[in-house]
Amino acid sequence: MRTPFEQIFEGNQAWITDKLEKDPDYFEKLSKGQHPEFLYIGCSDSRVTAEDLMGAEPGEIFIHRNIANLVIPTDNNINAVIQYAVEYLKVKHIIVCGHYECGGVKAALQPSDMGQLNSWLQTLRDVYRIHRAELESISDDKKRFDRLVELNVQEQCINIIKIDHVQKMWYKTGFPTIHGWVFNVRNGKLIDLKLNMLEVFGEIRSIYDLKPTV
Repeated sequence: MRTPFEQIFEGNQAWITDKLEKDPDYFEKLSKGQHPEFLYIGCSDSRVTAEDLMGAEPGEIFIHRNIANLVIPTDNNINAVIQYAVEYLKVKHIIVCGHYECGGVKAALQPSDMGQLNSWLQTLRDVYRIHRAELESISDDKKRFDRLVELNVQEQCINIIKIDHVQKMWYKTGFPTIHGWVFNVRNGKLIDLKLNMLEVFGEIRSIYDLKPTV
């Protein structure tokens, strides 16, 4: 009987065969570089793979995933990803995509000592604190959970507009546009939260604007 590990390599070979049957030059084209228009920041959850839920092909989306799709200012990993995406790949869109039934968000609703994860989840608990009045006015636990998922996406989009690389490219080109999405794992649909991040930036500009004065 094949092990799960062996099945992965068999699946890889089947994928190669399928791609070459459709386009004999597929991998030659793929090797020539990437020109994605999208940076996708999503959750590490195994149920929410970006290409699958967006119906995209390799090379179309630049991807970063972490627990609960957080954009933490002191995280060198995500800052490097964002800088590379906006300065070198020149992506036109940055998407923060959360998902309902997110384990990280659930941990913020039910605080407990989670060891090494405590410092990471602190950002999520801060989102809860900022929106505590709204969240605690929701009596239905499931709806409160879903709303925190949405508010977390909103706050991470705000964290993106604070980043110097993003602001510099905005002032230079007008891009990237920032989007907040939620993936509904219960029915497979993507939900656009329709956040107006330029309007949000206008409201907090006096605090976070990094444009040099002349």
